[in-house]
Amino acid sequence: MPQIEANGIALEYEEHGEASAPPLLLVMGLGAQLTLWPIELVEALVERGFRVIRYDNRDIGLSHKMEGAKAPGMVRHILLRRFGLRPRVPYTLADMAADGVGLLDALGIGKAHVVGASMGGMIAQHIAFSFPERVLSLTSIMSTTGNPKLPPAQKEALSVLTKRPRSMAESVLVEHGVRIGRTIGSPGYPADEDRLRANATRDIRRSLYPAGLPRQLAAIIADGDRRERLAGIEAPTLVIHGEGDPLVPVAGGRDTAAHIRRATLKTIPGMGHDLPLALVDEIADAIAEHARAAAPEGATA
Repeated sequence: MPQIEANGIALEYEEHGEASAPPLLLVMGLGAQLTLWPIELVEALVERGFRVIRYDNRDIGLSHKMEGAKAPGMVRHILLRRFGLRPRVPYTLADMAADGVGLLDALGIGKAHVVGASMGGMIAQHIAFSFPERVLSLTSIMSTTGNPKLPPAQKEALSVLTKRPRSMAESVLVEHGVRIGRTIGSPGYPADEDRLRANATRDIRRSLYPAGLPRQLAAIIADGDRRERLAGIEAPTLVIHGEGDPLVPVAGGRDTAAHIRRATLKTIPGMGHDLPLALVDEIADAIAEHARAAAPEGATA
């Protein structure tokens, strides 16, 4: 996979599909490498006529690491935010959005369909309201608005995501990854255990960098409530959310759609906080139909 200089840092990325096809940028979530976009979904989008680009966010995978930067502890950070104070963070979601736009710049892409999942949905929202001229359409998947009044994550889901493994041995890390997948995954479409284990092993061997997760989490917390900013999004928007999501409850998706003008909301029964193989065609169809309606001539200038 190639690396490219974007927004002053090195980003690892992949391209799939014809170079002349409408570009579709995939933005992944907290502590997740580009490989968390199932290759089956990538291929399904290519089959539907798109040039699909997925990349590692900063501080994860094979992209640039913010070595030495320290993030405030999550509890302290949340408490400071409640008192109206803004602790210093190594970088923001706005910086991460600029990374994505920098990647488009480096690839010579003027406009793209932007699809983000979880934290990636938040970054995609930032791209849409900060760089509206670059966005053909927006799809926000299993993401939210930062509204503090929304239902929180289920305790078990938050705990498994933030708990440190008991050691850094590969076997322990793989089982930890499997446990995360089981806990936050789709109750109606449970993942195959062997696939979860194989994916966890692949990602651990590809890159292991736990120091990046607290910095990405700090960027999420620091971003606060995006509802006023979401009201400025002009790009045609699709919001996809699982009705069984234990990490970001479906209320987050409904709130996102409610604060973006003319947004379309698609909730999926039995879907949790993942992209199950059984739903690949349904999700790919929804993204493709939305993108075609937004830019029927496939404009990329």
